[in-house]
Amino acid sequence: MEWGSESAAVRRHRVGGERRDGPAAAPPPEREAGAQEPLVDGCGGGGGRTRKRNLGGSSGASSDAGTGLSEARAALGLALYLLALRTLVQLSLQQLVLRGAAGHHGEFDALQARDYLEHITSIGPRTTGSPENEILTVHYLLEQIKLIEVQSNRLHKISVDVQRPTGSFSIDFLGGFTSYYDNITNVVVKLEPRDGAQHAVLANCHFDSVANSPGASDDAVSCSVMLEVLRVLSTSSEALHHAVIFLFNGAEENVLQASHGFITQHPWASLIRAFINLEAAGVGGKELVFQTGPENPWLVQAYVSAAKHPFASVVAQEVFQSGIIPSDTDFRIYRDFGNIPGIDLAFIENGYIYHTKYDTADRILTDSIQRAGDNILAVLKHLATSDMLAAASKYRHGNMVFFDVLGLFVIAYPSRIGSIINYMVVMGVILYLGKKLLQPKHKTGNYKKDFLCGLGITLISWFTSLVTVLIIAVFISLIGQSLSWYNHFYVSVCLYGTATVAKIIFIHTLAKRFYYMNVSDQYLGEVFFDISLFVHCCFLVTLTYQGLCSAFISAVWVAFPLLTKLCVHKDFKQHGAQGKFIAFYLLGMFIPYLYALYLIWAVFEMFTPILGRSGSEIPPDVVLASILAGCTMILSSYFINFIYLAKSTKKTMLTLTLVCAITFLLVCSGTFFPYSSNPANPKPKRVFLQHMTRTFHDLEGNAVKRDSGIWINGFDYTGMSHITPHIPEINDSIRAHCEENAPLCGFPWYLPVHFLIRKNWYLPAPEVSPRNPAHFRLISKEQTPWDSIKLTFEATGIAMDHTSRPPGLCL
Repeated sequence: MEWGSESAAVRRHRVGGERRDGPAAAPPPEREAGAQEPLVDGCGGGGGRTRKRNLGGSSGASSDAGTGLSEARAALGLALYLLALRTLVQLSLQQLVLRGAAGHHGEFDALQARDYLEHITSIGPRTTGSPENEILTVHYLLEQIKLIEVQSNRLHKISVDVQRPTGSFSIDFLGGFTSYYDNITNVVVKLEPRDGAQHAVLANCHFDSVANSPGASDDAVSCSVMLEVLRVLSTSSEALHHAVIFLFNGAEENVLQASHGFITQHPWASLIRAFINLEAAGVGGKELVFQTGPENPWLVQAYVSAAKHPFASVVAQEVFQSGIIPSDTDFRIYRDFGNIPGIDLAFIENGYIYHTKYDTADRILTDSIQRAGDNILAVLKHLATSDMLAAASKYRHGNMVFFDVLGLFVIAYPSRIGSIINYMVVMGVILYLGKKLLQPKHKTGNYKKDFLCGLGITLISWFTSLVTVLIIAVFISLIGQSLSWYNHFYVSVCLYGTATVAKIIFIHTLAKRFYYMNVSDQYLGEVFFDISLFVHCCFLVTLTYQGLCSAFISAVWVAFPLLTKLCVHKDFKQHGAQGKFIAFYLLGMFIPYLYALYLIWAVFEMFTPILGRSGSEIPPDVVLASILAGCTMILSSYFINFIYLAKSTKKTMLTLTLVCAITFLLVCSGTFFPYSSNPANPKPKRVFLQHMTRTFHDLEGNAVKRDSGIWINGFDYTGMSHITPHIPEINDSIRAHCEENAPLCGFPWYLPVHFLIRKNWYLPAPEVSPRNPAHFRLISKEQTPWDSIKLTFEATGIAMDHTSRPPGLCL
């Protein structure tokens, strides 16, 4: 009974564990492979058993000399290593262009484009239907296009058309909706050879903006770039083979209306074989290629061949097209309604001020304009002189794996080639691990058992780490301190990042102390490296099987560590974890860790601002904590073996726990205010206000209810908690509740995002008195075969150019 109740750790205790009790302890003598060691178990004369442990061959080092890394040196070394890699990433991101601004004949001039930008943004917010959008901006664009036409080379012909389409369409974006538009504005310019052209490439931007923003990045800067590209191409002495159509569309913010009007109704639309769409999800920085195709790899090759400052990632494409980002672009319209392949680019840096009054021209660096102009000009020129454009449909086959390397160049290859590469890497891992797992037990000792146990310990450490940070995130959300990191991102790292690392180290330290007491450090270091390799290999197989091009990341995280292990294995067995081994090990991990940090920057650059406008239903701390935990697990995977190689982890765990605890207390006390009005780096809270008068009608068209008020939407999870102390009238006593029988809960949704924003406030206010009041009239009512009623009504008024409707209603 006593023997059966005793812990396995005590039963397995031997000299290897005693050696770690202090630096003065002597290492155990070298043993022959396959030697047996009696382990005396029991208490008070209990029984005993004998267990085999192979300390030679592939199960451990020939000597334990050299193991037992200094905890301080190991922790500091890894921290400095990651910091150095992060610095390289930051330097690559700050290097927008690789040369000075152009301005020579035939080259893109960022200063001229900036002049266009400042004139457009000086008009102010340009909502669809407003005089600023429909008259002033259109007049300025036509004026500049006329000047460009006067300067153009005789080799080219420029045609201009102002289109004002009317139409409707339905898409499943944001829960699904139908959009009707009437008399919106497109300014279309066709640049073609003097003798004309049968094929064309389209460049698209939108000059309208949201109601409260001058829209410098979204999307005036793109239109400014297109004007300058038009000027450069039109003055070029190089003849084009195909036409280039520049669409300056005036109703994108009304959910993609102008692009639909152009591609379905304009006569030039039938010429288009490919397109480039210029968008923004941030302000300045680098413009990212985040969508291509569909299934037109020649377009990716065109970008790779032509772009001067490439910045592209198939990872961004697959993340965006997964639908987890509640956004879309004109790319969708051209793809779905025009069946045209294209390239989607967007600025992604500093999304905190996207769609706000702070999106001004002075915040966009001239170098950002220069790099975007250089890239767009080069790619358009390449496509307009390419033989592939005329027969684009013939080259529609499969997807492409593509990614840039620190913005220096792009690597691209067909996805089928990627699958072959991935499975070759998998085969390398199978051969490496299979040799160990399939060898007889007398040669490998208990490697198979230790591998499986170590795999379980690793998965447990990751799972418990995720649960820990989620518990912290949920608690912080419940006490009303969400988004404390929104203005101080380092807070999230100090809170969730340190908690994840500390929990991972804690679980492995327990395993090392109580389960692996009698096992060689070097042997454990090798086992846990193999486990990390196996886990990443499983991810590689899964992603490749799913057909995801992003699987190349897992391939990088398997191939380079495997090569590194093979290179340092001999030195590690002979000398242990000495300086030479650590240097070569970290050098071999350079590429996967550098690229991982590069991608992680992009993830947080995009998702952190989005979490400040993701609605009232999604706890942002839970999302960010999950992302941070996942990134930390990936980064820690090939460093887990250092836990077993180090003499101790007590100080590291204590430091991480202390940092996490202090940050947690500061967050709970409300020390970190989420928002900032700092003019240099504003991070505003997003609140949408609409002064309205509502009239509810029954199915007979009779008015049954009428009221007026200010409808308030907080676009983030904190709601009105930060506003109520300053404006006491706005509190939960005026929360608006859903009118179940009314479309969209009876709320005048400007955009169909009611499923994201269910918490609303309705402050009673005097009636709205527009110059042209709205009128509503029921025209007909029809019972449908599927047990619903089809209503046809007429609505007129000053705001009708912003009217959207849910599916099932007819205008």
